[in-house]
Amino acid sequence: MAGAYEKNPGDHRRKWDKEEYERLAQERLEEEQRKLLEKELREPPQKRELLKPREYKVDLDSKLGRSQVITKTTPASQQGGYYCNVCDCVVKDSINFLDHINGKKHQRNLGMSMKIERSSLDQVKKRFEILLKKFDVEYEEYDFSEELETALHEYISDFLED
Repeated sequence: MAGAYEKNPGDHRRKWDKEEYERLAQERLEEEQRKLLEKELREPPQKRELLKPREYKVDLDSKLGRSQVITKTTPASQQGGYYCNVCDCVVKDSINFLDHINGKKHQRNLGMSMKIERSSLDQVKKRFEILLKKFDVEYEEYDFSEELETALHEYISDFLED
């Protein structure tokens, strides 16, 4: 048999060999199962840590307004743009760099999943308390009539001195 289909000498149309196609499909299925089994045996699934806030400030201003000569032999970390040492890539502008460091590929290279930890009710209450203390400002009592009287006395005294 020549292949998955064969041509009869007296007939110009192709005749499909169903047994050949079934054999090829079975071989492909067995190959996929073998590769899947090898992958499972080779490396156990990784447990990635949950997404967490950055502990450093992203430096976007250090190269702002500078000129730099770039040659063919310049290393990637010193070329124009923003260099990501985790992913070993150069991104040309700040917006794309921020998109990159917040993206799935970069986070996976850091060993994190894109899932976040769910906050409990107590954590939310504590966060609200912290924010209320942060923005709790003592406001002075403002008396409009007193301010008006003070301004009027200043105006009259300036007018009488001239």
